[in-house]
Amino acid sequence: MEELSLLAIVVGVAHSGLRLATPYLYAALGEMLGQRSGVLNLGVEGIMLMGAFSGFYVTFVTMSPWLGLLAALVVGMLMGLIMAFVSITLQAEQGISGIGLYLFGLGISSLLFKTMLGSVEGVDGFSAIRFCVSSDFCLADIPVIGEVFLNHSIVVYGAYLLVPIMGYILNKTTWGLNIRAVGQNPKAADSLGVSVTGVRYACVMIGSALAGIGGASLSISLLNIFQEGMTNGLGFIAVALVYFGSWTPRGVLFGALLFSTVNALQLWVQVLGLNIPSDVAVMLPYLLTVIALALPFRRMAKPAALTRPFQRGEN
Repeated sequence: MEELSLLAIVVGVAHSGLRLATPYLYAALGEMLGQRSGVLNLGVEGIMLMGAFSGFYVTFVTMSPWLGLLAALVVGMLMGLIMAFVSITLQAEQGISGIGLYLFGLGISSLLFKTMLGSVEGVDGFSAIRFCVSSDFCLADIPVIGEVFLNHSIVVYGAYLLVPIMGYILNKTTWGLNIRAVGQNPKAADSLGVSVTGVRYACVMIGSALAGIGGASLSISLLNIFQEGMTNGLGFIAVALVYFGSWTPRGVLFGALLFSTVNALQLWVQVLGLNIPSDVAVMLPYLLTVIALALPFRRMAKPAALTRPFQRGEN
């Protein structure tokens, strides 16, 4: 019985870890794309909050999670446009611009929630795909493997599919080569005819769109509710994951799974009522963030032009 209970706990933690990695992956992969082009966006948290609200509200009104996901993507892209204009065109300090965008998203999402919803509501978001092969058998019913890997929503699977797609774009396409060149040496890229501004705008906007989807994955896939500040620092952890993963999709995937598994573990600690203070369990993911940033994970891999503005004609 104890072995069975232990197996159930392991399966539960693994299943929850895979699910909870979803917002980390969308946000961190999007942030990685922007940083590889040379732009640091600390406004990810605010973008995720706006994506979470817009995705939830559109789903709540239209009863279509697909329209909600589209709304989150568009809102995220628009906030990315604001960030790109301020940090690339106006060449403002990127760190300060990002914090300003975060505060904007935090305040607006709270205001819209209070004026347009007023209380916590629920929606029918994306449900799990069980991969049924007949009316009485689904692959999700397979012990352990099915329960862990084959019982998630399409939003979850999309996050993991994004990892190889991002790797292919960055390493196997001309556009990916341009992104890496702009992030390493924008002056040399410009001399070869690459539009540094265009590449950076595209990367920041696409990355912000992914952050918006990451926020929506919380409100219309994982939790199916929206409440104020529901990302709870997740956007900042996503930024940390880019550093932790050495600006590579595989590294970000590893970091996201590590952080989400720790988060799932602390949730199970509370559910099981173990003799561990709940505050200690809740702080585990954030403690891991601090430790991860303190370790020297291939710091030389950082894009050389990260946070450095570019203006044609400058030496």
